[in-house]
Amino acid sequence: MIEILVGSQMGAAEYTAEQVADALAQAGFAVRLQLTPDIEQLTKDSTWLVITSTYGAGDLPDNIQPFADQLAQDQTDLTTVCFAVITLGDSSYDTFCLAGEKIATLLLAKGAQNLGVELKIDAQNQELPEDLALAWLPKLLPLLHR
Repeated sequence: MIEILVGSQMGAAEYTAEQVADALAQAGFAVRLQLTPDIEQLTKDSTWLVITSTYGAGDLPDNIQPFADQLAQDQTDLTTVCFAVITLGDSSYDTFCLAGEKIATLLLAKGAQNLGVELKIDAQNQELPEDLALAWLPKLLPLLHR
């Protein structure tokens, strides 16, 4: 099972997550899209793919902030979770893709294993975020378990 945890303020990360979910499903993976992630509702023995934008001054989008708060406060052991992060941001800010880094730090603190294939998507790039994510996906696929 691949849990796709979405943090989206304006919709670009959500649309990117939908495209990635479709591609993973077509590749034969069981996928669940989580638009309001809740640690109690997620499969712990699985891969979590966090797809989030960075909002404001490096903040998490409103819909994923409660999940980050859960991670910070909860004592849940996530050693059976593997994860990767796709972050959308704007490199003209010094907080470029900070939201993804925050989530990764919280997951690592709970024992989750980073798959080591992050993707940072820059709004300054002319390519669409979903196209960049789909082009990156072959780096992730060999690390996933069906």
